[in-house]
Amino acid sequence: MADPFYITTAIHYPNGRPHIGHAYEMVAADVIARFQRQAGRDVLFQTGTDEHGLKMAQAARAREIPTREFADEMSSHFHVMADRLEISYDRFIRTVDADHYAASQAIWKAMQDKGDLYLDRYEGWYSVRDEAFYDEGELTTAEDGTKLSPQGTPVEWTAEETWFFRLSKYQQPLLDLYRDNPDFIRPESRRNEVMRFVEGGLSDLSVSRTSFDWGVPVPDSPGHVMYVWVDALTNYLTGTGYPNKDSDLARFWPANLHLIGKDIVRFHTVYWPAFLMSADLRLPQSVFGHGFLLHRGEKMSKSVGNVVDPMGLADAFGVDALRYFFLREVSFGQDGSYSAEAIVTRVNAELANSFGNLAQRTLSFIAKNLGGALPEVGRSDPADAMLLEEVVVACAGLKTAFGDLALSQGIEAWMRGVYACNQYIDVQAPWSLRKTDPERMHAVLGTLVRAIRMLAIAILPVTPRGAGLVLDTLGVEERDHAAIDDDGWYARRTANGTPLAPPTPAFPRLEIPAEADA
Repeated sequence: MADPFYITTAIHYPNGRPHIGHAYEMVAADVIARFQRQAGRDVLFQTGTDEHGLKMAQAARAREIPTREFADEMSSHFHVMADRLEISYDRFIRTVDADHYAASQAIWKAMQDKGDLYLDRYEGWYSVRDEAFYDEGELTTAEDGTKLSPQGTPVEWTAEETWFFRLSKYQQPLLDLYRDNPDFIRPESRRNEVMRFVEGGLSDLSVSRTSFDWGVPVPDSPGHVMYVWVDALTNYLTGTGYPNKDSDLARFWPANLHLIGKDIVRFHTVYWPAFLMSADLRLPQSVFGHGFLLHRGEKMSKSVGNVVDPMGLADAFGVDALRYFFLREVSFGQDGSYSAEAIVTRVNAELANSFGNLAQRTLSFIAKNLGGALPEVGRSDPADAMLLEEVVVACAGLKTAFGDLALSQGIEAWMRGVYACNQYIDVQAPWSLRKTDPERMHAVLGTLVRAIRMLAIAILPVTPRGAGLVLDTLGVEERDHAAIDDDGWYARRTANGTPLAPPTPAFPRLEIPAEADA
C-alpha cells in the first residue's frame, strides 16, 4: 500500500471574498500535493472555510441576512476559486458540516476528561478581527489612543463567563516539542518567534463564548459556543474521520504538513499541539508558515485600493502562468511581491520563451519534416548524452528541493535543464542538419523529445494544464506521468508507430492588460 501523505491549508475565513493570499496558499499546497502523488504517495489534501465566530455574525448582521445564508454565499466564492485554480483537493471542508460538529465536540470532551477545561470569568483584551486574545504587554497604542494587537488590529476589553483551557500546563511540553523536533515549525525564523513567545510564559486560554451563538455548541454547557480556534483547528482531524475509529484516522493522522500563513503560526504551533496533547492525540509532523504576497511591495488594503482579485489575475494571465509565478518568484517562507508587469516578465522569459518555445519549435519541426513520426535513433554524439544527463540532474534538483519545500529553488533547478536544451538546439541546429546530415538530425530531435518529456513531467505539479498538453502531444499516457527517468518510454513509443499530434502552444506569451493590474 502506498505511503500516506496528509497536507492541509489553513481553512480560510470567508467574511470577505478571497484575496491573493488565499490563492497563493492554495496553489502552494496543491503543488506539494501533486508532487507527492507523482512520487507514488497516497495523498489526502484538504482545504476549506472556517465559518464560525463573531466576525461572521457581525458581517451577516450588516447584510441583514441569516448568518448561515451569509456563510453559504461566502464559502462558495472560495470553492469556486479553488476549482478555477485547479486545486486538486480531496475534501473542501466547511466548519458548518455535521461531521465537523461531531469532531469538535469529541475533542472538547477528551480535553475535559483530561481535566484541562474549567469554568471561570474572563476579562481581557480581544481582537474581533484576529479572533484572538492578547496580554497587555503585547499591545501598542495608536495615535488616537486605540489599543492595537501585534497584528495592528483594534482590541476591545471583554468580560464574560467562559470555559478555560489549561494552556499554562503545556508550556514545558511545548518547549520540549520544539527542542526535540526542530522541523515541527518551519521555517526556522517562525520557530524562533514561537519559542520566545512560549518561553515568556503561557496563560490559560478562554475557549468558549456566551456573547453570541454562531459556533459549535459546548457539550453540556447551555449558552456556550466554542472559541472559533478550537473549532477551526479541529477541522484537520475532521478530515480523517475523527473520532470514528473505522475511519481514515489511523492512516492519515498525524498530518504530514499544515501549510499556513505566518500570521496564524501561534495558533497552530502553541494552541493546536496543546489541544492534541490534552486529547492524547498524536501531533502533526510539520507546520510551515509561508510569507505574504505584497502588491508592488505594499501590503494589500481596501483603504489604499490595491486589493487584487485572484480570479481576475487568472482570467488575465491564465491559471498556469499564475501558479508558476507564485512559486517561482517568491522564496517559499518569505514575503514576496507581485504586479502585472512582474507576472508577464517572469512567465514570458521562462515558460513562454524558454520551455514553451523549446517544445513548440521541436515538435513543429518534427510535424513538418517527419510527418509527426518520432525520429529514428540516428547517429549519436557525446553532446546528446551530456544534455540528457544535465536534464536528469535538473529534474532531480527540482525533486530534492520540492521535497524540502524549497519550491522556488526547485523551479530554478528545473530551468537549468530548460536552458541546457535551448543551448543544445541552437548549437546542433537540426534545421541545417536536415539537408547536410539527416541521420544526425534524427538523433538530435530524438534527444530533444526525451529531454522535453522529462522536463514536462517534472513541472507538471506546477503547470498541470500546459505541461499536460506537452505530454499529450508526445503521446505520454497519464500512467507514465511520474516516471521522469524512464528511458524505455522512447523505444515503446517509437514501436507504437503512432505519429505525434500536431503541437499547440502550451505556454503562450502574455501581454500586460490595458489596465496594468486588471
